[in-house]
Amino acid sequence: MRKLWLLLPLLALFGFKALAAETPVLKIEGGQIQGVICDNPDVYVYKGIPYAAAPIGDLRWKEPQPVVAWEGIRQCDRFGHPGYQAVHYPGFYASEWGYGDEAPYSEDCLYLNVYTKAPGDVNKKLPVALWIHGGGYREGWGTEPEFDGQEWASKDVVLVTINYRLGIFGFMPYGELSAESPHGVSGNYGILDQIQSLKWIKQNIAQFGGDPDNVTIFGQSAGAGSVRTLCESPLARGLFQKAVIMSGGGLNIPSKAGEEAKPATPMAKFFTYNPTLKEAEAETKKVMDWAGLTDLKKLRAASTEVLYTLTTIYNMVNKSDVYVMERPIVDGYVSLKSFDEATREGTIADVPYMIGYTLNDMGSMGPGIAEFCKVRQEKGGKAWAYEFARPLPDDGKHPEITSRLKGAFHSSDLWFVFKSLKHCWRPWTQGDWDLSEKMLTYWTNFAKYSNPNGQQDGSWTPCTTESPKFMLFKLNDKDAEASEMGDIILPK
Repeated sequence: MRKLWLLLPLLALFGFKALAAETPVLKIEGGQIQGVICDNPDVYVYKGIPYAAAPIGDLRWKEPQPVVAWEGIRQCDRFGHPGYQAVHYPGFYASEWGYGDEAPYSEDCLYLNVYTKAPGDVNKKLPVALWIHGGGYREGWGTEPEFDGQEWASKDVVLVTINYRLGIFGFMPYGELSAESPHGVSGNYGILDQIQSLKWIKQNIAQFGGDPDNVTIFGQSAGAGSVRTLCESPLARGLFQKAVIMSGGGLNIPSKAGEEAKPATPMAKFFTYNPTLKEAEAETKKVMDWAGLTDLKKLRAASTEVLYTLTTIYNMVNKSDVYVMERPIVDGYVSLKSFDEATREGTIADVPYMIGYTLNDMGSMGPGIAEFCKVRQEKGGKAWAYEFARPLPDDGKHPEITSRLKGAFHSSDLWFVFKSLKHCWRPWTQGDWDLSEKMLTYWTNFAKYSNPNGQQDGSWTPCTTESPKFMLFKLNDKDAEASEMGDIILPK
């Protein structure tokens, strides 16, 4: 027994050294960090890395500020707080994704996560992809189970997932906020967070084996809307080299003579609502004055819970539809014009694009996406278009979900793009796993080579005026009985 006690310090020493060797300590902005090994032993993940100071107190509704340094080695073994948001209602998307045990919602949410095979290898120069989650700019976070980044990293892509400010904390325009800003604007704080994460990648990703000059941004739904804004924003220019827009619409369809151009779908309207800064500030003031929050001092002192629910309560009581505090706006600083205008003028980021939607998405996005590809062709660019048409299989035990989420519904492609099917309750077939591998390969090839086919041309050709083809992801013809030009089945 005495010998065992004598050996314990030595064993502990060797154990610590082995752990350190397995999970490399990296030096980044703010200090040293140590991650953990994933289920895939070839992949490491560094969780909950702060990429800016906590936007709380006097920093509420401020541009993201530099990271506060820490002492010693920060153990990055837990995900950071998601942005503050509503409780997810059971029986809809929340049940589909099966949200796990995450850190509690908080305004202190500016954290990111890095999945990589090459931590510490600064000469590796692996391609990098930044994932921006959706959720209507009000919900979601970068570590939902469907966003598991292990499979991306296994394909030799360094994957970064982020949280950013949501709802009123991320997108509130207000006159006094504009007055105190050196740029004379307010709102778009969530987009500024995303831009800050891209700056963080530029400065730090080499420590994870990534190439800061080969970055792809991709997102779905409001994440796709964020990608659209980043592609237009002059502040994000040069921070990424490729973009993927998933279920974020395309362009408005040109009007006939004498008619006003209209959004192709209700979802397109969601992404193209662009009030002026002054209009948005006026709507915000109307709501805040109604609530008795008549100046910025009172707003910064108000509780998180009160602020988050305020617009919902206002709209219910007043039977209105104020929602300027829940989305990006054209402010003249972060965003100069709409994505539609910038695309047609040729001022969006001149990078390769992938763009697509799901068969039972929030309206048929196909025509607007084809229009985007056409305009990109006219401007000398390339865009690959796709449609996801695989209805998700049902085990018959989750009617609270399947009564709402039918077919290839909005967001259903996420399980496949990340090859995260193992986290889902659905009875996947081998065909589903094969389709997921196919999609993962296309997406990671695009991040690596600016072409989903890889280093050589393949079956997925760019969508052009001469060949307006979408890549159709399905298991068989029955999956896609309605083509992208056919009748769309909307969730009830």
